[in-house]
Amino acid sequence: MSFFDPSNGTKSERHRKVYAFYEFAFTIVDFSAAILFFVGSILFFYKPLENAAIWCFVIGSACFAAKPTIRVIRELHYISIGDYSDLAKAGQQ
Repeated sequence: MSFFDPSNGTKSERHRKVYAFYEFAFTIVDFSAAILFFVGSILFFYKPLENAAIWCFVIGSACFAAKPTIRVIRELHYISIGDYSDLAKAGQQ
């Protein structure tokens, strides 16, 4: 199994479930980052809310940093599941 191979998410039913779970998490984090940046941008129009705006941008940036982390964790989860079809093919030869 190669790292970041698009077919990793379809190797078995368990792989498909793992893919769906992490894709959902990725989407939630992505949506959260977008909302935080949007809200932060609006808050910057009001001087008294500038600190809140800064915090929205900081937390939104952390969300953007979490996105590739989620993908790496998903790939490591795939590896922990294993790909026994390759092993079975090798045993038939």
